[in-house]
Amino acid sequence: MSDKRNENEQHGSYDLAVEEARPKIKQPPLYRVVLINDDFTPMEFVVDILESIFGMERTRATQVMLEVHTKGKGICGVYSYEIAETKVAQVMSIAKQQQHPLLCTMEEV
Repeated sequence: MSDKRNENEQHGSYDLAVEEARPKIKQPPLYRVVLINDDFTPMEFVVDILESIFGMERTRATQVMLEVHTKGKGICGVYSYEIAETKVAQVMSIAKQQQHPLLCTMEEV
């Protein structure tokens, strides 16, 4: 084995293992979907939105609705940009159809 190494050194050839650098993958930014309180949208409608669009159980949906009611806003979930944008659009569309002024926004985490 040492004979082969010596032979390679004399002829200038070496067996090198080259490993390509793996690119560092950056996670996409996440966005909170937030409901904003108003004095006109019924609480039950907000709970229904949280259940249907955000897939929350009734108990959790009620907790978030109460947070919106008491603190002025509540977080519905954290998603990638496209999903957050779609959920905001769904909420706004349903609220508009039902003639409720419910406001839903998204903010970067």
